[in-house]
Amino acid sequence: QAQLVESGGGLVQAGGSLRLSCAVSRRTFTDLAIGWFRQAPGKEREFVAAITRGGGSSDYVDSVKGRFTISRDNDKRTSYLQMNSLDPDDTAVYYCAARRTILTAPLSRQQGAYTYWGQGTQVTVSA
Repeated sequence: QAQLVESGGGLVQAGGSLRLSCAVSRRTFTDLAIGWFRQAPGKEREFVAAITRGGGSSDYVDSVKGRFTISRDNDKRTSYLQMNSLDPDDTAVYYCAARRTILTAPLSRQQGAYTYWGQGTQVTVSA
């Protein structure tokens, strides 16, 4: 079992930055790959970014490449999503998710691959 709690959302102007955090309560954190997803109003939830259990590899949806950075601090059992140059199209509820993987497992963009989910944090970008 694991509990994921996101924080750091809020209201920001276009061009601004936010850093989301995902704190994971679980005995072991280093066997978890982390993913971030988002759901905009009236749209389906979509993949944003993912990072391997060791933090050595990451993946991003094209729309956030060069603007968002996913990271993790295994000592703090926390993942981060640094979001820069925010655009109104980034407005959504952001969710972090986790899944147990083997060391060599590839990253996944599929929601169904993730076992544990947070409750989400709202990000609103004003024009």
